[in-house]
Amino acid sequence: MCRAAGLTVITGLLLILTSCAAGPNDLASGPGAAGFWLGLWQGLISPITFIVSLFNDNVNIYEVHNNGNWYDFGFMLGVACVFSGGAGAGSTATGRRRSRRSEH
Repeated sequence: MCRAAGLTVITGLLLILTSCAAGPNDLASGPGAAGFWLGLWQGLISPITFIVSLFNDNVNIYEVHNNGNWYDFGFMLGVACVFSGGAGAGSTATGRRRSRRSEH
């Protein structure tokens, strides 16, 4: 009984995750479609764009008229740069060095 419940939960989680997968972009065509660089820029400014989009119906976070995978890659790279928190990485390494020195 427990195994069947676990299998049901796993199957349900997989169905939920696959329902979030992006489909093909039927609007992507022509030279005016957003590419990698615009995706990168829009990913970098996404926190500000999100706040503006709450008050303005004409502002969207994600450009629907894009060229596909390269725009998606640029957008996610920009979002990762904003939210990764890489500025604190150096302080962690410095803290480890200090503690090692004090132990000797």
